[in-house]
Amino acid sequence: MSKKVKTYLLDTSVLLHDHHSLMSFKENNVAIPITVLEELDKFKIGNDTKNFAAREVIRFIDRLIQNENLNEWKSLGHDLGKFKIILDHSPVELNAEYIFSVGKNDHKIINAGLSLKESNPKNEIILVTKDINLRIKAKALGLKAEDFETGKVETDKIEKSSYYVIDGVDSDVIRELFTKDVIEEQGILGKSKVINGYYIIKNGKASTLAYYNHNKNTIERVDKSFVYGIKAKNAEQAFATHALLNNDIKLVALQGVAGTGKTLLALASALEQHQLFQQIILARPIIPLSNKEIGFLPGDANDKIGPYMEPLWDNLKFIKSHFGENEKKHKALVEMEQNGKLIITPLAFIRGRSLSNILFIVDEAQNLTPHEVKTIITRAGENTKIIFTGDVRQIDTPYLDEHSCGLAYLIDRLKNQELFAQIKLEKGERSELANLANELL
Repeated sequence: MSKKVKTYLLDTSVLLHDHHSLMSFKENNVAIPITVLEELDKFKIGNDTKNFAAREVIRFIDRLIQNENLNEWKSLGHDLGKFKIILDHSPVELNAEYIFSVGKNDHKIINAGLSLKESNPKNEIILVTKDINLRIKAKALGLKAEDFETGKVETDKIEKSSYYVIDGVDSDVIRELFTKDVIEEQGILGKSKVINGYYIIKNGKASTLAYYNHNKNTIERVDKSFVYGIKAKNAEQAFATHALLNNDIKLVALQGVAGTGKTLLALASALEQHQLFQQIILARPIIPLSNKEIGFLPGDANDKIGPYMEPLWDNLKFIKSHFGENEKKHKALVEMEQNGKLIITPLAFIRGRSLSNILFIVDEAQNLTPHEVKTIITRAGENTKIIFTGDVRQIDTPYLDEHSCGLAYLIDRLKNQELFAQIKLEKGERSELANLANELL
């Protein structure tokens, strides 16, 4: 029995989230309302990722047309469904603009879906959108609506602890690891042996922190060491510091709630290794602001983005406070700032750059799409290390969630890769008050 073909109607948020989304529905048909083309036209100018996505979608549709009419169904390719542009026709029985409000593009998109449903009563018509409220409105009018699921990550894959507890290990083994710092693995880790894995190895009260070196098949002891005046306060921070300082690990993801030390450890570890790289860049996306809103702030571009970089400067000031003005490390920090070796900047300001001989820290990475994360990593050149920090439960962008954000996607897709390590920081170290808020509020 052949599988029933569905028709998916995509809105603008899906196409901007993933410009390959048109090809993600297998043998099912895909349609785009004409209103979506209008919105893509507005997004096509600019240097942001959404502008790039808009241009790519427009180019794809242009290649697909090949002087043909796109208001008729056209094949997307082998083993794929058909594609069509849907003109906005208000359905006879229901009209989203009449029920909600006139002139809003979301309601025109719903009308396109309702019209398609009315003209194809035997087919299942599904509106696909990242906009939760649009899905609710569509369902209220009897139009089936779904989120774009491609690339979504199961929560348990990113919520579980990033290290393993190996209990009942022979006390002599723990003592040997303490004495020699490195021992042969010899089955100690059992089924928990993973590439770049971190462990608490224990027997009763005796315990030690450890790292599995897959290249040498050895277990290495992990210390709570100082990095540029900052010392790890718990096992998770010790594991994070080890990964950040490990030259064999070129990509690190630090996940955790506010106050766990993600950005501070990343910056301190970067400063500790500043002689190994030509430049250290600490960047974050400016999510709350559009270009128009930035314009309301006085001053030049640096003055306008300054308040949004302040959390990063706070971490740098905290590290500086551990040294006197005449101390060598304090002077080195000042010199790095002055000669441009240490840069704190909005993420948009480094788009398009080739990242060679750079240690690159991306803060608030949960606010990036999977495509944005991929774009950043694919720009890595020789002797480059990239660190992503963030909390998948504190997403500020309207069309991302903990299942679809770039940080979750990164952790899920690159686990157990030789160049990648992921540490989840769970214990807050900012203050007792901050811990109380994270636990109870």
